[in-house]
Amino acid sequence: MKKIDVFVLILLIIGGINWGFWGVIDFNIIDYIFGRLWIDKVIYFLIGVSAFYALFRWKCFCCFGKKK
Repeated sequence: MKKIDVFVLILLIIGGINWGFWGVIDFNIIDYIFGRLWIDKVIYFLIGVSAFYALFRWKCFCCFGKKK
């Protein structure tokens, strides 16, 4: 796997955990850690871009751990 693929997966996991906490207990981890600064918008943007990247490269993620 490329380094960018690992970075994308990490961002998607962070985003998924954040959405899970927000949905279950109405707690936003990113806002708690970074507050309402500009950095939280950058993090949300990176998570969104990561989702589109994963969407268009889904075959790469389906073969995670397999050697080509």
